[in-house]
Amino acid sequence: MDIGFVGLGRMGANMVERLLRGGHRVVAYNRTPEKIKSVVLKGAQGSTSLKDLVSQLKTPRSVWIMVPAGDPTESMIQELAPLLSPGDLLIDGGNSRYTDSLRRGEELLKKGILFMDAGTSGGIWGLEKGYCLMVGGTSPAFDRIQPALKTLAPNPDGYLHAGPVGAGHFTKMVHNGIEYALMQGYAEGFDLLRAAPFPLDLGKIAHLWNQASVVRSWLLELAENAFKKDPILENIKGYVDDSGEGRWTVEQAIQTAVPVPTIALALFARFSSRQPDAFSAKVLAALRNEFGGHPVQKASE
Repeated sequence: MDIGFVGLGRMGANMVERLLRGGHRVVAYNRTPEKIKSVVLKGAQGSTSLKDLVSQLKTPRSVWIMVPAGDPTESMIQELAPLLSPGDLLIDGGNSRYTDSLRRGEELLKKGILFMDAGTSGGIWGLEKGYCLMVGGTSPAFDRIQPALKTLAPNPDGYLHAGPVGAGHFTKMVHNGIEYALMQGYAEGFDLLRAAPFPLDLGKIAHLWNQASVVRSWLLELAENAFKKDPILENIKGYVDDSGEGRWTVEQAIQTAVPVPTIALALFARFSSRQPDAFSAKVLAALRNEFGGHPVQKASE
């Protein structure tokens, strides 16, 4: 199919390459010209601006944007919308909050522009393995974009019309919340193994567990890769960012009174990782010292 693609970061550029391998005509744009040149060398049509991108697409147009959630996505849609015509389709493949997707879908529909939210999972491995796609929007819009989805997905079961606009990013939000909890479970387990009274090889254990054990998974395969490169992760600082989906999952759980204690704890564990000398720990130490005279370590020690 004929498709425009905006956002050529590592994931976006790989998705363009996979679409090209599938025989699609891709017109690509990125604010950094070097990234456009890179995908042009692989067969994409380059564009010098969003206006140029839109002018090179057949009508009705389909444009997939793959930029960071929040202000970058908002700005991109605000710039693109006036360039599109009624009947054109805009797909947000980033990690936008589903409530933003609901609002954007309504705003674009007033201009006659179709909108789809496509939660996309697969990371930098998606080029070879394919992407798991959770898509929200109308059935006609889904039918139109299916040729691209079939190419991007690992197999026919690798993409889903999750529901109306918003359903795609809602599904992806919960997916990422679960991911937080799974990662935290592995992290705690390997921490316990590291503290064992035996000289355990974490890489070999990760490899072993990936052989038909009930805790085998792609995340565990990634852990195995990490231990292979750095057996005790001595070159990695234990600082963990979060990109929003975990917070949104917990906020959604609070709004609907659904208990998600494991996901919430995994989110807070990431916050803790950014506090090398947490104030809450200082308060704990001070209280023990005050009520029981328990010794405290001085900040300079």
